[in-house]
Amino acid sequence: MTISVRKVAALGLLGAVLVGCGGNVGTPAAGPTTTAPSPARPTAAPGAQPRTAAKPAPAAPTLAAGPRGRTPVYERRTGRSAEKVVALTFDADMTADQGPRAARGERFDNPELIATLRRLKVDATVFMTGRWAEEYPDQARSIGTDPRFEIANHSYSHYAFAEPCYGLPTVAAPDMAADVQRAFDSFRDAGAVNVVPYFRFPGGCYDDTALHALAPARVTAVQWDVVGGDAFAKDPDAVAEQVLSGVRPGSVVVLHCTRSAAPATERALRRVVPELRARGYRFVKVSELMRAG
Repeated sequence: MTISVRKVAALGLLGAVLVGCGGNVGTPAAGPTTTAPSPARPTAAPGAQPRTAAKPAPAAPTLAAGPRGRTPVYERRTGRSAEKVVALTFDADMTADQGPRAARGERFDNPELIATLRRLKVDATVFMTGRWAEEYPDQARSIGTDPRFEIANHSYSHYAFAEPCYGLPTVAAPDMAADVQRAFDSFRDAGAVNVVPYFRFPGGCYDDTALHALAPARVTAVQWDVVGGDAFAKDPDAVAEQVLSGVRPGSVVVLHCTRSAAPATERALRRVVPELRARGYRFVKVSELMRAG
């Protein structure tokens, strides 16, 4: 049966093109895992070292392929629902053509948010675009070598994998798997180690064609059941209320981290984290949710 294009709730996700996060540089962890040959990519500059593809961490659990080999989709943990765990996820978005805006001073990162997660001792999953990792390699390495975090794939350039999708340009189906691999390569080049084989569709949009096209990438697509509504939001209490009212045991919350397009998120976290802990919740990465079934 054909899967219709999935769209995120209107609150908070219309700004997904612009959002990102960051953190202070930490001490690198052990070296990356063994790598495999990469799909074809643009020709390297003269004198560049040979490239190998970044291979997602093999220890992270994935779901079995769907019917006819389609990429599986994970939205919320349903097993062991009595356990109060929740995964906060943050989309670090940056399109391939936003470099000039970054050069003019627009910030697609948010080191303060990552610092707050560390200060509050919150485990989290960051869905990062390859273009973001290239713009902020020190921050990508810092996040990707901190055992409190894991980096998942949000495509290379945040183009849509199905249309219509909030006006985003669209990746052609034959190029989808290579786009995902290119993002993994960018994480490896930045020095990230804690990389997991999970993928989030830009804009949350996908269809049956995209699920088939991504099969060679061997990733599990991760959606969510709680929309934080933080993109372009200026009221941290409104964001906090939306998260707090939606969380259930096993929830996956989608949030963003940027200084320009999600300015209230860090302040909202200062309320969300202690209130959920007071309710008995424990914060986990997506890999832990999936590992527990």
